[in-house]
Amino acid sequence: MKSLLHITNGDSFTERLQNLPLKGDIITWREMLCEGKTLSNVGSESFWKTRFEFLNKNYKISKSWFVEKTLKEYRSLCNHKQQDQIVLWFEYDLFCQINMLAVLSWLKTYRRHAEISLVCSGNEDDTNRLYTLNELSDEKVLALYENRSILSQDDIEYADYVWQLYCSDNPMRLENLMDFDNFQFDYLSDAIKAHLQRFPSIKNGLNAVENNILQVAVEQKPKSKRAFTGQVLRNQGYYGFGDSQYDRIITNLRPLFSSLNPVRLSKKGKAVFEKRENYYSALRNEDQYLGGALKYGFLFNTDNQRILKL
Repeated sequence: MKSLLHITNGDSFTERLQNLPLKGDIITWREMLCEGKTLSNVGSESFWKTRFEFLNKNYKISKSWFVEKTLKEYRSLCNHKQQDQIVLWFEYDLFCQINMLAVLSWLKTYRRHAEISLVCSGNEDDTNRLYTLNELSDEKVLALYENRSILSQDDIEYADYVWQLYCSDNPMRLENLMDFDNFQFDYLSDAIKAHLQRFPSIKNGLNAVENNILQVAVEQKPKSKRAFTGQVLRNQGYYGFGDSQYDRIITNLRPLFSSLNPVRLSKKGKAVFEKRENYYSALRNEDQYLGGALKYGFLFNTDNQRILKL
């Protein structure tokens, strides 16, 4: 019998997987590498040090929590050396796709002889809706498992290459990637496009995520901050962010709101939303990274969908 290891995208799906009739051990990849600085050498001491510093500073994650939740699970992954089949469970969104790239980069280095396969949820019916794994029935999850993609060495090398570009200090190299179609990553192209739109727009200094937050405020007129966060989560497209990420972004944009209960834009907020005023200089921060690149070292041109270096 071949031995099996599952690597999942988070705790809630790990619980679900434990209750399905599938053999094998399960490791949960507990990270959010779509945010904050990343180094390309996944699993190294410098990699984890950089990640802890970001999570501690921005999300008040304690060292004990980080060791217990993230590092302990990572060490468990390191200790699973015998499995000759490794199944990755990820989803279509940016949050998952960036984590997936990092895991594949690690596997390329440390598990060269394992058969690696991918289960990735997203477009599961005739609608335009994209589904997370937990939104699917047990039958559908098992069917996805049966039809999983066995990744070739070329697929794994390509994922590692995209990861190296994501961790480089110049995102312009990512926008020149044209050959997504040659590999078995159905949602990676859209995730990378979504990533590039996180650099500040030339027009008002806010990125796509921040502009979407203002748009929800104007169009939906939420009655409370909690309702606001819920509506933003439902209208976020390819990002796959959680409550804590949006709370942090909304806090950063607080001067653009006159009130959050109910949600109302300030005079400045309206001017920025209508692209009459540029908020770049107020947001600029030399310590904010997207992958390996400084967020405010580049601008995104929404007219031609290209990145500009400042």
